[in-house]
Amino acid sequence: MGRAIPLGPVGIFLHGHFMAKSRWVISCLCSGLASAMPLSESESMKNTFAILGSGMQGTAAAYDLAKFADPEVIFVGDISLDQAKKCADRVNTLLGVTCCEPRQVDALNAESINEFLDEADVVLSCLPYWMHPAVADAAIETMTDMIDLGGNTEITMQTLQKHEKAEEAGITIVPDTGLAPGLVNSLGLYAIEELDETTSVKLYCGVLPQNPQPPYNYKETFNTEGLVTEYDYEAVLIRDGEVQTVDTLSELETIRIDELGTMEAFTTSGGTSTAPYTLQGQVQNYEYKTIRFPGHCALMRLFKDGGFWGEEKIDVKGAQVAPKDLFCKVFGEHLSGYEDKDQCAVRCEAEGIKDGRMSKIRLDIFDRQCEETGFTSMERLTGFSMAIFALEVVQGSVDKGCVRYENAMTGKSFVRELSKRGVEVRIQECTYLDPVN
Repeated sequence: MGRAIPLGPVGIFLHGHFMAKSRWVISCLCSGLASAMPLSESESMKNTFAILGSGMQGTAAAYDLAKFADPEVIFVGDISLDQAKKCADRVNTLLGVTCCEPRQVDALNAESINEFLDEADVVLSCLPYWMHPAVADAAIETMTDMIDLGGNTEITMQTLQKHEKAEEAGITIVPDTGLAPGLVNSLGLYAIEELDETTSVKLYCGVLPQNPQPPYNYKETFNTEGLVTEYDYEAVLIRDGEVQTVDTLSELETIRIDELGTMEAFTTSGGTSTAPYTLQGQVQNYEYKTIRFPGHCALMRLFKDGGFWGEEKIDVKGAQVAPKDLFCKVFGEHLSGYEDKDQCAVRCEAEGIKDGRMSKIRLDIFDRQCEETGFTSMERLTGFSMAIFALEVVQGSVDKGCVRYENAMTGKSFVRELSKRGVEVRIQECTYLDPVN
């Protein structure tokens, strides 16, 4: 909850965590009475951030916070102290600062994680998706704001069910603040905010190698288990005004990306997260698809249909093993052996009515691995997005409790913050001349 800070000779203390949120300080008067005074901008307390999982996305998030948040300190935690040190050293060296401090923390151990969060104002959970609800419990226990990368809508719903407890603790928890879900959906919000009525929102995103190699034409940009989850679960969308689910690796279409040429796009899970449930009644159609080089979907469909992603254990020469676990191990190691710089294409296509006329809006991002910092496009667009939401939360701009990401920040505000980080969002709008009858 923050380190205790002495505020006067009489020994009254106020936890840093509370001060960071409220920006009030208790002034002790000689009469023994206390008065509350708001802090000026120059006097306002700096915030303490905690990163759980100091790998690729966590390091990028720490870099963004160190650059834009003016933090008191950023604790970077990992089960591996060496990895945490690597993360802290990289950020400190890149920016010429000393604000990142490594910590060893076991996110599966309540005592360890509570101790880690106790000094933080906000924690950014960059752990595998299934660990986020446990982190949320620790955040509530230690009264620490929380952001996570999400990745599985069912797990996100478990976190959101902790709303009343989070609200009582006076904290804010926002899941799904990465790339997809996260950034891509914020582009969708931007389009919805621009239109008076929205008929359709189509979202696309793909992180790809700059030099694709057959047969998969893909490089590992996050853990293989997360990839399989996207490919194997159901996709949630809005179709004709109703929330529906469709099979993943289906509804294949071609999409033209200027920098890449003709690509393919297909349904995957998790990319829309809670948005269909929130936007139902506002949008008639809302969907998300993943972009890949042509032929990738068909190859992945072979693994899915062949049972390689099954979760029930089977007997293999006397050993009990889940096909999914074996696949993630073998396929993950295969992908990790392929090194290449990455690139990311993100698109939002929206249609609706504006000023009484039919209108189309398209937003595009095309980003490549940064030569200056070495951060991959995946790291930049995921970690930076997460940090943007963390800043929004710690500044007190988001309601208390568990808040769906689409309710936490406007699309226009997000795009504005993203542009400050050197990520260009190209926006095109086409309006028909004839008014709608």
